[in-house]
Amino acid sequence: MSDASINTQVQTQEAGFGDYFALLKPRVMSLVVFTAMVGLLAAPVDVHPMVAFASILFIAVGGGASGALNMWFDSDIDAVMKRTQGRPIPAGKVTREEAFAIGITLSVFSCVMLALAANIFAGLLLAFTIFFYVVIYTMWLKRWTPQNIVIGGAAGAFPPMIGWAVATGGVSIESILMFTLTFMWTPPHFWALCLFMKSDYKDAGVPMLHVTNGRRSTRNHILVYTLLLAAVAIGMAFTGVGGPIYLTVALVLNGLFVAGAISIWRRDEETSEADGYKREKSFFALSLMYLFLHYGAILAEATLAPFGWGGW
Repeated sequence: MSDASINTQVQTQEAGFGDYFALLKPRVMSLVVFTAMVGLLAAPVDVHPMVAFASILFIAVGGGASGALNMWFDSDIDAVMKRTQGRPIPAGKVTREEAFAIGITLSVFSCVMLALAANIFAGLLLAFTIFFYVVIYTMWLKRWTPQNIVIGGAAGAFPPMIGWAVATGGVSIESILMFTLTFMWTPPHFWALCLFMKSDYKDAGVPMLHVTNGRRSTRNHILVYTLLLAAVAIGMAFTGVGGPIYLTVALVLNGLFVAGAISIWRRDEETSEADGYKREKSFFALSLMYLFLHYGAILAEATLAPFGWGGW
């Protein structure tokens, strides 16, 4: 579907607040907010509560701006894929021009305000994150290479680094490790989604791994990345953001995650479609909890450390 045909869709009803809010991808924004907050609170520097609140708010706005610009550019793809046809632009609720204007305005606002509220480095890092997600991933990698989600996953991995930068004004090995945790989690998370979404990406012409290399190769990649992810996640337990609470959570979650990846890997195309769909969807559901629980454990370590309960 061409951009022109999308733009000429008749808006069947006036857009409401919920339609404009949906442009900001609130579910993705929730992960951005949570991981950024953990990065901020895990940093070894106290931040004034008002500065912390304002910073997280502006990081959330920046994440929403990225979502709006992604929907603006990907409106043609969203109109084809069943999973995304209900989004505001293909549904005829919001125009592409409105989405672009909202995305650009919020991008500038969030970066400038974060720089003023916290520090210039944090504002610049947020600006780079938005640029990376919109230009490097959405406009370039997503439609060009099956490695799109591998490289592009960096965009979703920056928020804890931004939170850490709000507190410290820079980066450290701990913030890099939090980045790496999210970065390594992203490919198996999205590849599992691709497997049970079947032909959505193929119909939209997006070169996801299962489209270009096949489902067998995708399962192999999920297993490899899950094993690498487990090593990173468990290894973080012995750093400045880890501790016994985090180690316990990481051991349990990564044991389950590796078992799920092996289950998907062992499946072949002779396995019944219903059984395969169940395995892939279960793994995807676990991946949704995986990141929240790991960051929750980091937050628990940081919160309890002053009372002698967290950390080593």
